[in-house]
Amino acid sequence: MKIAIIGQQDFGKAVLDAFLARKDEVAGVFCAPEKPGAKIDLLKAAAQEHGLKVFQFASLRAAEAHEAMKGLNADLGIMAYVLQFAPDSFVKIPRLGTIQFHPSLLPKYRGPSSINWPMIRGDTRTGLTIFRPTEGLDEGPVVLQKECDIGPDETLGDVYFNKLFPMGVKAMLEAADLIFAGKQKETVQDESKASYEGWFREAEARIHWAHHVDFVYNLIRGSNPAPGAWTTLNGQKLQIFDARKHLARRFADVAGKIGEVSDVTDASFKVMAQGGMIEVLRARGADGKKLSGGEFARAAGLSAGAILGN
Repeated sequence: MKIAIIGQQDFGKAVLDAFLARKDEVAGVFCAPEKPGAKIDLLKAAAQEHGLKVFQFASLRAAEAHEAMKGLNADLGIMAYVLQFAPDSFVKIPRLGTIQFHPSLLPKYRGPSSINWPMIRGDTRTGLTIFRPTEGLDEGPVVLQKECDIGPDETLGDVYFNKLFPMGVKAMLEAADLIFAGKQKETVQDESKASYEGWFREAEARIHWAHHVDFVYNLIRGSNPAPGAWTTLNGQKLQIFDARKHLARRFADVAGKIGEVSDVTDASFKVMAQGGMIEVLRARGADGKKLSGGEFARAAGLSAGAILGN
């Protein structure tokens, strides 16, 4: 099978490595240009190590990008973590077209932050989709899907790196084989079940302590490791990463006001929300250092009675 890979970073590199490991021919690799001062893209570096053709175009709409793809005479295009828009005229150039990876069970959670949102909403299952890219964002026919659980205490990092990432690499190989053999079944997405969510970034990651503790906890784990859920302490940004949830069972369990630090220990500190407390196990203050909750509290002079988020 002769393929062209369009992608970037860790996932793009892993997909490249997987196809090369089984002796498929990689005709060329497309990746987005690095921003000024940024490190070399991991996919680009791996492609160069293998002596592969590497193309970096500011836009895949450009005539030069189309000519480059045509010149590869690839059987199939493989889109592995692509943030650039790829028009129909580009993805249809390979003989068998192109397939794309998306880390959700389409048509749910179309959009660029499709791993964060299911966790933040409290979903217990997610998955991945290999589909045919079209002009509509994440709207093309589905080739195959794989599902996985979201554990009640798993973080974004747990679900992506331990589940969706390795599953996604294998699914790309499986889908490519199906298409090359002409055995794929392509299913049109059901628009009645579709949803689109935009980027989950800093503004979306702000903690509102007046929300229920379940919502606050899901926000924290769905932001860990990036972009990092955050609040403020004395007007300074405080990011919260690893945490535990403690539900209030009785009125006597309510240890303070909303957003109030109720307890500080050697390992952590606890903050009140509606219906319980968040125990902060790892945090990062304005100095950029990630510390255990207890270390942060000592360094910041944090004690019971402090109010976060003001």
